[in-house]
Amino acid sequence: MRTLHPLQSTAERPVKFTYPFCYEPHPLCLEAAKKVRRYVTTHEELFQDAERGKMFGVLVVENADGTLFFLAAYSGLLAGRNDWQWFVPPVFDAQQPDGHFKQIERQLTAMNVVLETMAPDDLLAIELKERRKFMSEDLQQWLFRQYRMLNARSEERDLIELWHDYHSVKVRQKYPYPPGGAGDCCAPKLLQYAYQQGLKPLCMAEFWMGASPKGEIRHDGQFYPACRGKCLPILTWMLKGLDVEPNPQENDPLLYPLGMSRIKLDVLFEDQWLMIINKPSGLLSVPGRESRLSVWSIVRQHYADCDDWALAHRLDMGTSGLLIITKTRDAYALMQEQFASRQVKKTYIALLDGVITQPSGTISLPLRANPLDRPRQVVDYEDGKPAVTDYEVLSVKDGITRIELRPHTGRTHQLRVHCAHEEGLATPILGDDLYGHGGQERLFLHAQEITFCHPVTRERMTLHVEAPF
Repeated sequence: MRTLHPLQSTAERPVKFTYPFCYEPHPLCLEAAKKVRRYVTTHEELFQDAERGKMFGVLVVENADGTLFFLAAYSGLLAGRNDWQWFVPPVFDAQQPDGHFKQIERQLTAMNVVLETMAPDDLLAIELKERRKFMSEDLQQWLFRQYRMLNARSEERDLIELWHDYHSVKVRQKYPYPPGGAGDCCAPKLLQYAYQQGLKPLCMAEFWMGASPKGEIRHDGQFYPACRGKCLPILTWMLKGLDVEPNPQENDPLLYPLGMSRIKLDVLFEDQWLMIINKPSGLLSVPGRESRLSVWSIVRQHYADCDDWALAHRLDMGTSGLLIITKTRDAYALMQEQFASRQVKKTYIALLDGVITQPSGTISLPLRANPLDRPRQVVDYEDGKPAVTDYEVLSVKDGITRIELRPHTGRTHQLRVHCAHEEGLATPILGDDLYGHGGQERLFLHAQEITFCHPVTRERMTLHVEAPF
């Protein structure tokens, strides 16, 4: 098999298979990724397309006699094709010129050409649009049914079945079908081929090669977890029957069940209306999908004496610093008014993983959530919400920039994206494992100062807590 590549290595084989949504690449995957990169760079047609930006994946496997190999894949198409022989084939090939998908696609294209010559309110045009819509939806459903995904138990289900089994009725009502391109990412292609060939998966990793997409942030050579929007339902099914590593985030020391003995918060100010704390890095503001300890769970367990308490705003889990908690509904409403009217002034300190030469400036990049890869945010000039940040370089030492950030808006991950994006500072915050390179003990971002008007006394207040780095 030209897709099965020998892997000579002294590295120990993993005990369990990779948890694909949060992992450190195994040494075997690192070696395999180097070989993939070497292959792509020595094939001009592939390399030219990869330089524009492409996700690649590797899966280390062993055959029946225990010999070690690796498989390689790319997401979607590479240089316009999905059938490059050195890589695993697609789960389903919709690119065949005479296949059902391409035939219907050509009919839809012809309809579009005809509609361009017709008046929008023409009865025939309206009927043709309805026909086009029906055919398009029917074709998409047909395509999803062709992706028959295997798992390690040799069980098989199509993408629509997997989507409906995984998601709640509420989600399915809003998103009845998988997103386009589901099943064409690296991880599903790799596992499908391994199962079909009777190979035992040992470990897996995905890495980016080339330029970053315009809206998102990807770094050449960086490893990334599988996307959740497309791949979470699929891989949850495909991994059944494998002994998979636990989610490392679930073993986090800050993950405690409710009912633990009292955990003290670092309270900097408190009266009958407000509590202001210094949140440590690694502590969520509010609980996530897992039962992870959070500021809010601690407040509810050990501080709040009624249901009126609330967080006036939030900080990312990795961000430390000042966080305001209100104790009454009126105080909460008044604080929200100040945030909405941008009367609250915040100053952050960050360490950037590189050198910034411009001493100060303003970044304006509109942001929106990526529904296929939450919680990642993307830059979107059409549908994004305005996001503005002032910055000032404080010092540069050993290739690390210490910077002051003053956001005018409070978008999710605003400072992290504005620092990392190529149209911002193009230099990610040190320790940012989502938009940067990770590999540090924390995210080096700290909410150092906040100025606001007390919601009841109307006193102008400024609180300051020095960055712990």
